[in-house]
Amino acid sequence: MPRLPRLHVPGGFYHVILRGNHRENLFGTDIDRDKLNEIVADALIHFDARLHAFCWMTNHLHGCIQIGVQPLGQVMQRIAMKYSRYRHRLLHTRGHLFERRYRARLVDTDAYFITLLRYIHLNPVKAGMVVSPNQYPWSSHRAYLGEETLPWLTQEFALSLLGKTVESARAAYRLIFAQSLYASEDHAIEAGHPDDARVLDDDSFLENLPDTPFVPRNPRTLAQLVDELCSRREVSVLALKSSAKDRALSVVRAEIARQAVEGRIASLSQVARYLNRGPASLGKLLKRHTKPNG
Repeated sequence: MPRLPRLHVPGGFYHVILRGNHRENLFGTDIDRDKLNEIVADALIHFDARLHAFCWMTNHLHGCIQIGVQPLGQVMQRIAMKYSRYRHRLLHTRGHLFERRYRARLVDTDAYFITLLRYIHLNPVKAGMVVSPNQYPWSSHRAYLGEETLPWLTQEFALSLLGKTVESARAAYRLIFAQSLYASEDHAIEAGHPDDARVLDDDSFLENLPDTPFVPRNPRTLAQLVDELCSRREVSVLALKSSAKDRALSVVRAEIARQAVEGRIASLSQVARYLNRGPASLGKLLKRHTKPNG
């Protein structure tokens, strides 16, 4: 029976597992894990994605990744390719470092996000490597406790589910790790939905998944799009990249961002960099100048 195609839901959260080929070790020293962190941070910026949790085990990787417009496969390919090249150069070897196909499940965050967070961070405990997840340095657990700073890790979403303030959320986070391990939790995360193993959800989430076909990346470049719109609106590229904030320029900037993201020409972060703006301010501009029905 052929494998089902990947589910591509822009903005979706995915539980991802990437294993070493033949279950072989992926790391030789702590420096290797630091290098992987660097590569992951680069991929997140490049594809405008977010990493909400991770655990780098000896022979496989766990992550909870929220994608942007680009499919998850592009994010994973960049991470696997860059880290493989690094290891091959280091060890003077060739061949596949990772299994050819990573595992990924689209996650219903309302029903399963906290359970998944716990599952990912407890992996070293279940493997008998440590007694407490606090003792394992290669996961996002200590960052959630406030004991480590990882700028490329997104914690705000999880903490918002646990408390109204950072302090109360972290207190609640500590409590969920004080509870015993439950086999039913592991089974739910590992098995997925009985009707579609590509998702980790309840029935209502599965029924309401958008029918979003994969759209190939647009061959047009961001520079071409900017030139076309500047010519049509009779403004200069230099003016768009300036600090000027008059409404006419703001409308053009918002239109560039909208067409770039919807047409898969560039991510919002890439457009922001091109126009000398912050992603957050450009996002607000896009929302302000986008018609409700258009």
